[in-house]
Formats: sequence, C-alpha cells, structure tokens
Amino acid sequence: MAKLKVLKYSKEDVMSFLEEHGKPGAKKALMKHGAKNPFFGTSISDMKKLTKKIKKDHELSLSLYETGNTDAMYFAGLIADETRISKDELQKWAKDAYWHLLSESTVAWVAAESNYGFELAREWLDDDQEMIAPAGWATFSSLLSIRDSSEFDPSEISRLLNRINSSIHSERNRVRYTMNNFVICVGAYLPDFTGKAKEIGNRIGKVDVDMGGTACRVPLITPYIEKIEARGAIGKKRKHARC
Repeated sequence: MAKLKVLKYSKEDVMSFLEEHGKPGAKKALMKHGAKNPFFGTSISDMKKLTKKIKKDHELSLSLYETGNTDAMYFAGLIADETRISKDELQKWAKDAYWHLLSESTVAWVAAESNYGFELAREWLDDDQEMIAPAGWATFSSLLSIRDSSEFDPSEISRLLNRINSSIHSERNRVRYTMNNFVICVGAYLPDFTGKAKEIGNRIGKVDVDMGGTACRVPLITPYIEKIEARGAIGKKRKHARC
C-alpha cells in the first residue's frame, strides 16, 4: 500500500493501514480477552498515528464500526465526532459491541462525550445483555471523569453505590468489573464521596472477575483510591474520556 498522503481517508485506506500494522502477538493476547476474527492486532499507538491525520470523521467512523473488525471498531471510536453521532447510532454501537474492549471503552467513551451520556448510561446499566450493562457503568464512570461535579445528583450517586454494595458479587462477570471501577471513579472524581467510596470498597473487598486466563487483575477499591489521594489528584478531571 502506498503511504497515506491524502487529505480524505476512505474505509479501504484505514483497513489497509490497520492490516499492515497488525501484530500476531497482540492479536493472540486480544483473543484471550474476547476478540474474535477477523482482526489484525493493531496497536493503539499505531492507530493514534493515523488518528492525528484524520482527526474526526463521522461518516468514516460509522463505516469502520460496521465492519465488525475489532481494530476498525476501536479506531472508529477514536475518530468519532461526538457532536454528530446520534443516540440511535450509539445504541447500535452498544448492541454490536461483542466484547468488553468495545463496550467498556469505545462505546462508553464516545457516549460520555456525546449529548446523550447521562441518558444512555442510566438506560444501559439496567440492561439484561452482558455487554450492554457494563457499557452503562463504564459510560457513567467516564462521565465522572470529564463532567463537573455539580452535574451529578448526590442522591443518585448514593443510590448507585448502595446498589453496588449489595449486588456486585452476584452480578455478571463484566458488570462486576465495571461496578468496581465505578466506585473507584466516584471516589476519585467526586471529593464529597471519597470517604463513602472507600467505605463501600472496604465492605466489598476483593471482586472476582474472569479475565480470560490473562495476568490482568481487578483493582482493590480502597487502596486504589488511597493512591490517588496520596498523589493529591482527588477531584482532578480529564479533558476527554477517550484515551
């Protein structure tokens, strides 16, 4: 493939780039986590090189997500235009996100940055489907990281924390993981709730999640929040959910 020196990139251009930068080792590792063929195992660092050239392209992001290729779907999230994507399109993305990297990262990040973040987070976290409910918790966690603390209803946050405290260990696998992360994000991004989040973390203790035989671990809530406290970073927001 010739070097990509065009002003407008097509789906074919991007797919060729992703294929050329695929890494067998990365592909093998991602398959342990839940990715399925066909995909290439392209690293995120390589994707970001092309992202810098494309910036945001709404139509291209939609066409790439439609491919069903994990690399292309993740890349679609990086170039998605949060100001143009519709609620229906986000709903379709959530439905088509067949494993947690897509549901908890791509879908959650773009949803949180869109105009429908709170609406979809609340809807999705009560969904019966294994990959959509985690997208809801992950979207809410992303909202906590980028939205001003004044935008959150304290009674809603308390209710969600209490819900997690009483149900996390009996929940579905990835729901357990994203609930655990939600409590951490509450403690990290809402200073008024840091103490309660740590209390909940102490009650919950260790959360068991099947990580597909990988070395990935589920962080302990309270120690994780305490590390953030030690850095003096409680309440510090991020500019973007996507990373």
